[in-house]
Amino acid sequence: MKRLILILILPIMMIAAGNAQTKTAPAVKKAPATKAAPARVKFVIHTDYGDMKGVLYNETPKHRDNFVKLAKSGFYDGTLFHRVILGFMIQGGDPDSKNAKPGQALGMGGPGYTIPAEFNLKLQHKRGALAAARLGGPSNPQKASSGSQFYIVEPVAGTHFLDNDYTVFGEITEGFDVITKIASVQKDGSDRPVKDVKMTVKIVK
Repeated sequence: MKRLILILILPIMMIAAGNAQTKTAPAVKKAPATKAAPARVKFVIHTDYGDMKGVLYNETPKHRDNFVKLAKSGFYDGTLFHRVILGFMIQGGDPDSKNAKPGQALGMGGPGYTIPAEFNLKLQHKRGALAAARLGGPSNPQKASSGSQFYIVEPVAGTHFLDNDYTVFGEITEGFDVITKIASVQKDGSDRPVKDVKMTVKIVK
């Protein structure tokens, strides 16, 4: 009888041991939740031809923060789109354009500083791309951006020959027709609109 009892008890002990292992098994740790990407800053450019709404890229923080700072301070308000070319782009942001006389050459003004280039292969010169203007040639080997001047790409096909040569730091999401309207206005020999195209720039919360 003792042998029989031992045979019956062993399976029960094995089951109990198995249950004990199940109860004491460490819980599987969950992978830490990934942080959501910060929301993109939104902006709107008001003109007599309509509004252009857009976003600034988080991948280009220096350009983003500078644009926000200037817009919030009213730096851009009253400046002109001083160079417009249909099939290419519209350019603005020169503070000298605020009180410019008709025919006055523009495009050299700024806040007194430049911004280091922030090239990104994923950020290209598609239609509506917002990019920083800059001095070209050997005087600017680092391709640093103007502290305030920018341009917006007009053609549907984009201007991809400029990719990774000028910093793209945002894009227009609404108001593509406004870009084309401005690019189509009558202009002088310097591509400055004969009738001033003024802007105000606001950051949207």
